[in-house]
Amino acid sequence: MEQKKPKVVIGSDHGGFRLKEELKPFLKQLGYLVEDVGTHSEESCDYPDYAFKVAAAVGMASGIGEFPKVAGILLCRSAAGMVIAANKVKGVRAVSAFDELSASHSREHNAANILALSGDWTSLEAAKGIVKVWLETPYSNEERHTRRLKKIMDMEK
Repeated sequence: MEQKKPKVVIGSDHGGFRLKEELKPFLKQLGYLVEDVGTHSEESCDYPDYAFKVAAAVGMASGIGEFPKVAGILLCRSAAGMVIAANKVKGVRAVSAFDELSASHSREHNAANILALSGDWTSLEAAKGIVKVWLETPYSNEERHTRRLKKIMDMEK
């Protein structure tokens, strides 16, 4: 049975704005429903505002063992700030991926539900490959990975 594609909630600060705008048509072409929570310009803004918007949407819809009903994509200059902020929200497992292998690993082993990309260091073509692999890679459901994720979830309680 084919799994339904998750809704993709995407957000960026000014540093990730251009790449976000370039990725949205690609995501729609792949058949994803895309919700853009901002920013909507290259005017300087605070990345936590957008990380928290995406994380709130994803964290509420997350579980282990299935692809999330809502997947998140965040973009800023380095991706680091977005990951730090998003991971403060309960249920979020945000990662930064720099290639297709790190993207697939983050889904298979960590059930990552938010992907962060660098607007400064990631080309559009690389970003397309990373995003596609990340969205299409299922969680492994291996007991050792689930056990580890449950320890993280217990800490959040």
